[in-house]
Amino acid sequence: MTDLTTRADAERLDEQSPLAHTRARFHVPAGLIYLDGNSLGALPAGVPARLARVVEEEWGRGLIRSWNPLPDGGGDWIGLSARVAARIAPLVGARPADLHVGDSTSVSLFKTIVAAARLRPDRRVIVVEPSTFPTDGYIAAGVADLLGLELRWCDPADPLAAVDDDVALLTLTHVDFRTGAMYDLPGLTAAAQARGALVQWDLCHSAGAVPVDLGGADADLAVGCTYKYLNGGPGSPAFTWVNPRLHGVARQPITGWMGHAAPFAMARDYEPAAGIGQWASGTHQVLALSALDTALEAFDGVTMDQVRAASLSLTDLFIRLLDERCRPRWPELEVVTPRDHARRGSQVSFRHPHAYGVVQALIARGVVGDFRDDGSRPGIARFGFTPLYVRHVDVLDAVEHLVEVLDGREHLDPAYAARNAVT
Repeated sequence: MTDLTTRADAERLDEQSPLAHTRARFHVPAGLIYLDGNSLGALPAGVPARLARVVEEEWGRGLIRSWNPLPDGGGDWIGLSARVAARIAPLVGARPADLHVGDSTSVSLFKTIVAAARLRPDRRVIVVEPSTFPTDGYIAAGVADLLGLELRWCDPADPLAAVDDDVALLTLTHVDFRTGAMYDLPGLTAAAQARGALVQWDLCHSAGAVPVDLGGADADLAVGCTYKYLNGGPGSPAFTWVNPRLHGVARQPITGWMGHAAPFAMARDYEPAAGIGQWASGTHQVLALSALDTALEAFDGVTMDQVRAASLSLTDLFIRLLDERCRPRWPELEVVTPRDHARRGSQVSFRHPHAYGVVQALIARGVVGDFRDDGSRPGIARFGFTPLYVRHVDVLDAVEHLVEVLDGREHLDPAYAARNAVT
């Protein structure tokens, strides 16, 4: 699908796409090429009106009554988390009854890692991949310190090599946040479980962008954020998935009142709710969940196979144009994203000696990507391709801007010598 040679070809491909209609479901500013949905998704068109209604009508007029259903059909805040879970579940191969939405990603990771460690009391090691998103490693280290366990860093190229008879949990990020490299979720899950370990997946950079089948893979635990490809808005709550075979066995450590079997009985002693309900802790975030509930309507009538096909077409084109138009003239630009479809998420990243400046120069031209530090190397420029609103013509235009930035040495502007607080 990416052998197009002209802008007319790209426009034709966009018009024929089964996702051609979904761009209208978002507010994408005119003239902006937004390739940072892997950090923060674009604003879904229905969210402003939904938030206004929740604030002005449900909160403003309904007040405390809105926790229950209102006569006009609004309210019912108490069931909001479950309704959002029902929208996310099919995107990750789960049943709604096995998925909880609430807390942050970090809190969700803490809960699941503690629960996993408790399920393997005879094993004393948590295995983490060292290039994972920092919060995953920080939380795992904190749990290890809290419970007197060992944190073991694995080889990213072969995480199974670190899984032996002492390992309670292997926790991996499905799609690498820097490079976009994707692990074989079903294969690694089965192999680690065969060695007696539990497996947890971080789906922050894959949920809503690539097909995920947690149930089919028989994974143990998973967490994921909702503000990237699920477009829930800055800081929107994370989700936690627990395999139904672990319900009633796995015990999460933050036993708040919303996870109680009868929270409004106001009992002194804790009695866990059945199933996924016990993974709730405090009162859920009504405004954030309301925005997320409406945001997820962008996936109505869309299959993840359609999303994946569009994602691969867009990323294939971007990589090909980098190879053809940039790398022959600027060989220091190194594509670090796997070219193999089975190993690629929905982003393309390249390393460059002045990656930060390149990203900032592109942003100045209206092409929004972002920069990520990768330790001793000069850093990585990242570009996320959200198929619901990114088009092939956007890819063509983005690469044209990149060529002009490098040609004009715009990335060497002294203004880019100091990095912003958020890169």
